Amino acid sequence: MPSVTLRIARPTNNLEKLTHFYTTALGMRIIGFFKDHAGFDGVMLGLPDCTWHLEFTHQHGVTVDPAPSKEHLLVFYLPANEEWDTAVKRIESTGGTRVQSENPY
Repeated sequence: MPSVTLRIARPTNNLEKLTHFYTTALGMRIIGFFKDHAGFDGVMLGLPDCTWHLEFTHQHGVTVDPAPSKEHLLVFYLPANEEWDTAVKRIESTGGTRVQSENPY
């Protein structure tokens, strides 16, 4: 049976800044990109050995509204506290800040 890949796609107003954050802070790799494809630029980001990737796009001449709520999230679960601490330090070093979650999950 062929493997299935899950792709999560989201628009952005700043593809360069977003790509820097996901590659530097979260350690993702660029697995593909495109420029001016029918008025869109985009990048696909993923982690090794994962059957999913994120695709972010920017449509030329279009401004994307902010996410609709504080619960509009992408959630990553890391298997060990040490990995979590390392990831938080990387995120904070790229300008990310800790915030209290709205949902106490």
